[in-house]
Amino acid sequence: MDALDLARWQFAITTVYHFWFVPVTIGMSAVVAGFHTAYVRTHNPAMFRLTKFFGKLFVINFALGLVTGIVQEFQFGMNWSDYSRYVGDIFGAPLAFEALLAFFLESTFLGLWLFGWGKLPEKLHAATMWLVHIGTVLSAYFILAANSFMQHPVGAQYNPATGRAELTDFVAVLTNKVQLVTFPHVITAAYMTGGAMVMAVALWHLRQGKRNGLTDAYRTAVRAGAILTLVASIGVIVSGDIQGKIMTEVQPMKMAAAEAHYETSSHAPFSVFSVGNLDGTEAKHLIQIPGLLSYLGKGDFNAEIQGIYDLQRQYQQQYAGNPMTRDEVTNYTPNIPTTYWTFRLMMGAGFASMATAILALWATRRSAMARNDGAAGAMRARWWHWMIVAAPLLPIAANSFGWIFTEVGRQPWVVYSLMTTANGVSPSVSVGYVATTLTLFTLIYAAAAVVEIKLFVRYIRLGAEAEPEPDHRDRDEDAPLVYSY
Repeated sequence: MDALDLARWQFAITTVYHFWFVPVTIGMSAVVAGFHTAYVRTHNPAMFRLTKFFGKLFVINFALGLVTGIVQEFQFGMNWSDYSRYVGDIFGAPLAFEALLAFFLESTFLGLWLFGWGKLPEKLHAATMWLVHIGTVLSAYFILAANSFMQHPVGAQYNPATGRAELTDFVAVLTNKVQLVTFPHVITAAYMTGGAMVMAVALWHLRQGKRNGLTDAYRTAVRAGAILTLVASIGVIVSGDIQGKIMTEVQPMKMAAAEAHYETSSHAPFSVFSVGNLDGTEAKHLIQIPGLLSYLGKGDFNAEIQGIYDLQRQYQQQYAGNPMTRDEVTNYTPNIPTTYWTFRLMMGAGFASMATAILALWATRRSAMARNDGAAGAMRARWWHWMIVAAPLLPIAANSFGWIFTEVGRQPWVVYSLMTTANGVSPSVSVGYVATTLTLFTLIYAAAAVVEIKLFVRYIRLGAEAEPEPDHRDRDEDAPLVYSY
């Protein structure tokens, strides 16, 4: 491997790892805010215990996500200096907004939420978690705006004198057509993930049968998480359908690669499952739906979808002599096996997550809870254990496969149609340097994974412990703030 391959592996490993925490953070912040609001409205002690319980899990995830996210910015300057130089004028604005507005908003109000129990007016205190959630959503918006520029560059022009892309319209970057459909797709996927996490944790406690008088509370948490997962999954499907059509418009090669669609044709079929050689040139479609690829790409079952062969010839002529290409690019086709299978694994994991939510709602219906000592009796079967484990992992996997498909399917471009990935790598970084940092980051992230899992498991097992409720009516304004956990 050369430095380019190692740098790509390093960025892929650290980015996918970091993104495990992002949808959980966004989704769980909304759930915790919802539980806190329910407590303020009802003063139900069970809602208070659920708020504190899931708040602990949220804080653990937030901390690990923060630590792993910092590494991404270092890589831009160290392994991808030419890329950073090229897009710095465009990326500087949305990433600055993300740090100075969104991240400061969520981190500041998270501190107020953690230290504010019994110190802030209860409605204001509940509002701080909603502001944390708004901060996570805004953070996602600005980061996705930067990524959407890589998928469909707008609002900038290339300056041959400096060799850089220069920002000409910041609003165009923020309202990029790719951004406007990617953002709701990612956010609804995050709600789906957060709901599944809450659902799985509460299901585990119901199955254990030792609920310390919190049967109704855990049942509420299960059903709230399951409903959020199902409603969000509908948003994922709708936004994903629109995203597929935008993707076909701006990156037709990615859609063709997603199906290993080599020959241009109308009424193009979609294969749910295929076997054959890895590059897809000789494939046996075991399950195939006629016209579905045409519908996914253009909203018409009879529409024509360009094939890989025609697009390859078109791009070779269109991008010949690209000023941002050091070496002549001859292959504009992404890795077919990766794009083909990640696209299907993304959808498969998403639909499986929906199935777990439906099963959870079925298991916790009132008639089931009234029999066999509640849901524990209905969930004695061994397969429930595996479903509880799979429930939060499935949407996380769907998110990861979706991002792998999005980024691999854009290759060989790092900024689509403007700069190839090979041109973005730092020219002076050696193989030894990248190999060393790749090894160190992988080991550090593995250690962080152990810490994350141990903390999560520890606090999940403790459950919603009984704690004294804060008395917001008799606050000592001069008392020092105390960390809530």
